[in-house]
Amino acid sequence: MKPLILKSICCITGFFTFITPAFAEFSAPKGENVGFEIAAKSDRSDRGFGVSRVELTMYMINNDGESSERSLTMSTLEVADEGFGDKSLVVFNSPAEVKDTKLLSHTHILDPDDQWLYLPALKRVKRISSANKSGPFVGSEFAFEDFTAQELNKFEYKFLKEEKCGEYTCAVIDRFPLYDNSGYTKQRSFIDTTHYQIRKIEFFDRRDKHLKTLFLNDYKLYKDQFWRPLEMYMDNHQKGKKTILKFEDYDFSVRLANRDFSKSSLK
Repeated sequence: MKPLILKSICCITGFFTFITPAFAEFSAPKGENVGFEIAAKSDRSDRGFGVSRVELTMYMINNDGESSERSLTMSTLEVADEGFGDKSLVVFNSPAEVKDTKLLSHTHILDPDDQWLYLPALKRVKRISSANKSGPFVGSEFAFEDFTAQELNKFEYKFLKEEKCGEYTCAVIDRFPLYDNSGYTKQRSFIDTTHYQIRKIEFFDRRDKHLKTLFLNDYKLYKDQFWRPLEMYMDNHQKGKKTILKFEDYDFSVRLANRDFSKSSLK
């Protein structure tokens, strides 16, 4: 998964001028651009991390309650170039049937994101077409689309209201994809007004029906700057299936460069 994140999700990570949001005060929403302004504040809270790597476990639970596990490593490279988003690499470590499967993502703003899937059994790199980004990622309830960074300008925003979300008060904002071939008509995000982190996202399918909900839990603050959820829980309401991502501690000192996120590096 700030993938998954998500830069603004983490992700699965994950959606940079840095503003420390922990001490920001929330003012009452005003004007037409409130949704964008709150989303922008959340986005800015994650800028400046540079690189990160994290180990995680994926639990896939079917509608009979049966669970299977997969171990992954996720690396992220922050990109500051205008028009481009971050780069990420997901590598499966176990079980044996998916070991060394890799997903490489290069995020763009409004142009289609670039994604490649390396299949070790075939020793082949497969490009994921933009028309197929809404498909499930390796049998999970996360779509390929969910594994690209959620860049601020990939969406339009509409502020709806404030409401309680656990111990926090959240701004509820609908965001509408501006890029082609999204599997969603909208995503309803719940951003806490204390740290400006996303606590929940509701996804609506192409018929505008509530498809699934992502819960982001157990946030931890790293380097007094960067918040990361240690659990992401995706609940597919239409299929009755769930996928849970549990993260270990993030490493922001790992040595990574552009060459580590190239298509040629996948083999």
